[in-house]
Parts: sequence; C-alpha cells; structure tokens
Amino acid sequence: MSTSPFSSCAFQQRASSRWPSRRPPSTATSRRSLVVAAAAASNFANENREYVIVGGGNAAGYAARTFVEHGMADGRLCIVSKEAVAPYERPALTKGYLFPLDKKPARLPGFHTCVGAGGERHTSEWYKEHGIEVLYEDPVAAIDTQNQILTTSSGNHLKYGSLIISTGCAAVRFPENIGGNLPGVHYIRDVADADSLVSSLEKAKKVVVIGGGYIGMEVAAAAAGWNLDTTIIFPDDHIMPRLFTPSLARRYEELYQKNGIKFIKGVLVDKLEGGTDGRVATVLLRNGSIIEADTVIVGIGAKPVVSPFEAVGLNKKVGGIQVDSLFRTSIPGIFAIGDVAAFPLKIYDRMARVEHVDHARKSAQHCVRTLLTAHTQPYDYLPFFYSRVFEYEGSSRKIWWQFYGDNVGDTIEVGDFDLKVATFWLNSESRVKGIFLESGSPEEFALLPKLAKCQPVVDRAKLQGASSVEEALEIVSSSL
Repeated sequence: MSTSPFSSCAFQQRASSRWPSRRPPSTATSRRSLVVAAAAASNFANENREYVIVGGGNAAGYAARTFVEHGMADGRLCIVSKEAVAPYERPALTKGYLFPLDKKPARLPGFHTCVGAGGERHTSEWYKEHGIEVLYEDPVAAIDTQNQILTTSSGNHLKYGSLIISTGCAAVRFPENIGGNLPGVHYIRDVADADSLVSSLEKAKKVVVIGGGYIGMEVAAAAAGWNLDTTIIFPDDHIMPRLFTPSLARRYEELYQKNGIKFIKGVLVDKLEGGTDGRVATVLLRNGSIIEADTVIVGIGAKPVVSPFEAVGLNKKVGGIQVDSLFRTSIPGIFAIGDVAAFPLKIYDRMARVEHVDHARKSAQHCVRTLLTAHTQPYDYLPFFYSRVFEYEGSSRKIWWQFYGDNVGDTIEVGDFDLKVATFWLNSESRVKGIFLESGSPEEFALLPKLAKCQPVVDRAKLQGASSVEEALEIVSSSL
C-alpha cells in the first residue's frame, strides 16, 4: 500500500508545511472579565454561560469533565445538545448496544461518559451536581460571532464568553428518491437511531448492510448474534479498504462467513424499494441483481456537522472547522474539537480530521486545558483505531484489533489468524510507520503506540522471517 486510506471519512488529511502563527490564548481571568462586561451591557444573564459547549457527544462529555477538574464548571459551563440524554460513549451503539436482548446488550446509563476511558459515569445528575447547565434536544441554529450570541432551534438566545464547537458528524444518507427514507432503512449516529434498529432486528428475517467499513462490519457482526440472514454489500474489492490489506481482509471475511454472513463485493446500490406495506423489501444493485431485505443498515460514511458555524472557517480539503494545534479557530474565543475539527497532525506534518473516540476524548481535554490555563503545548496526536466485535455471549470467537500510526508504505504480515496476527507498515527506509494487531495481550497492545510513535528502523529480513507475532514484536522492540 503506497498511500494512506484515511483520505476521506475516517481519517482525512492534506499536506501542510506551515501553519499561521497565532497569539497565545488570553488567560481565563481576563476572558471572564470581558464576558461579565459584555453581559452587563446586554439583557442576557450570563452566570451559566461563561463557557458554552455546542454538541452532546463524546468530546462534550470529556470537555465537561476537564472543566470540573479545573474547578471551572460550577455556574460557568453550559452544554447545548440535540441529544435527549447526557453525553455517552458513542462506539457502544454499533457494538454492545445491538446485541440480542438475551445476550446482555449495553444500555444507558451504563455507558455515559467517561466510563470508556476508565473514569466516572456522568449521568444527568452528575451535571446537575457540578452546576453544569445542559440544554437537551435544542441544537444551535444560528450564531452571531460579533455579539457572541447563539440562537437555538427553540428560539433561545445564549450569550457566551468562550465557545467550544463539538458537533461531531452526521451519517451520509441515501437520497429519498432512491428509498433512503423508507421504513426499515437505518442509519446509526445516536441512541434513538440504535433503538430504532434494535426494534427492527427483533422482527427481522433478512438484513442487508450497505458499506464495508467500520459501521458495516460492526453492525453485521451484531446481526449475526440474532441468527439473521445477513448480507454485506459494498463497492470495493474487500472489507475495510482504507485500513486492511487484501490479505488481512480475506482473513476477516472468512471469519464473518463462518458466522453465516454473506458478501457481495464490487457492486453499487441502485435503489431501495418498498413492499406493499411501504417498508423496505428489496435492494436493487447496478448490475441488475435484486436482494431481498426487511431491514437495511446504511453505513457509507459520515460528514462533519459544520452548520451554522461556517463563518468560523472551514477546511475544504479534509472537511470540518479549521483549527490550530490548540484547537483555536480563526475567531478569538471560539474553539472546535472532536470529529468536526481539522487540525495539524504534528507527527506527520499535515492537516487531518479524525473521526474516532480516542481523538474526541484527547482533543477535548487538550482544548479545555488551553482555554483555562497557560497551557500552550501543541496537540501531538498519534492516530489510533480499534474495533471489537462478536463479543456477545455464545460467540465462538471474539475479535479485538488495534491499529496505531499511519498505514503507508510496504506491509509485512506475521502470525496465524486463528491465534493472533500483526501487520507492520514500513517506509522506504524500513522505518515502522504503522502497526495492526489482532487478539493481542494487554502488554502487546500497550507496546503498539510506543513503536508507532518512535518509528524504529527494523531489519526487514528478520521481520519477514518471524515465526510468530511475539517474535515479530520483539524484533521491532529491540530496534527502539
């Protein structure tokens, strides 16, 4: 593989040799003074809106925790969310949440932030106890950056001092004229979406998953737990083409097939058609094939939710709101974090937008530290992706893989997939750029970020000759 596959939705980037210089962030004290002065000259009460987070996802939850850790949340912080519940760990929606009801599915309040990173579970009561105002189901519809006023969909006007945009992404949808909105057609971005899908799975017989990426693979694995007739359709030659090598993909495809999941590769969907009851009944492919389905899950990517914040400044190459290494936008006092932020990826000297929970958590913490303290250390993120599937009770094989770094260059694959397998990406200088590991031990997984960060030069012949994953990791580690 010669180029990074993360050039579209999951991990978007462009080359960048320079970044405009910016003034250091003003101190929290001076900013608060400005806010109070502005509030006194207007009709807006400002006690709880000194800091406003727009968005109620992973990044918002971890940002709120960081405000609390700095003693700056009580009576100062407001979260404006389109969600009906407090922030939660979104990855659960395509994993444990979709398990059959008799296989201990995940449910709220079990996965509110910040349990995903080993922290305390923050239910709505936690926000109340810490004096954080949360406006549920009332997304921001407009912004007046000159007067620092947000207008929500219900007509509320909120004065803010400092604003953190954490609006995340929305699922790419099929157009209505090709059946994208038919009953039984599902997209997953929030709990309501997942609840609707579970309701369909309870009655389903034939499931079609459109898309061979993260969402498609995780949802299909969950559907297998329901013992449903499941087919995955995608236009590529193999699953997870932006990360998996053909060899690696073949191993996972074989595992999925052993679980009864069928693949239709290299084809495009023409349209979805409904039956006599109006519910989706068939998937028509461009090659003329017709696939029966009573439940369809569309997982063809996501797009950053930038509206109504376009005036803050967008990055047209990778999408999202452009920020610097401290998550500051072009407008003083406005920040952007998580999936929606296009930021300098320092380790690889390029701009990137990362759609992953790890980045959501870390960008939130880094941004709030910048806002509240004299912290000016540039964000230095190491790309990380993972997946866990077939983890329901009774599964014959639980899958858990992790990837760190950049998947560019040549690849060397080591190991027996029935036990564990690893793939190493090496550049022309034999320097390790990325590492993928399936079914590793905790100690082996902990080693991966160290190797990907240090990028040691390895002996290719030795690595290719390794008889096991353990030996391969020892060869790479000895080069540190």
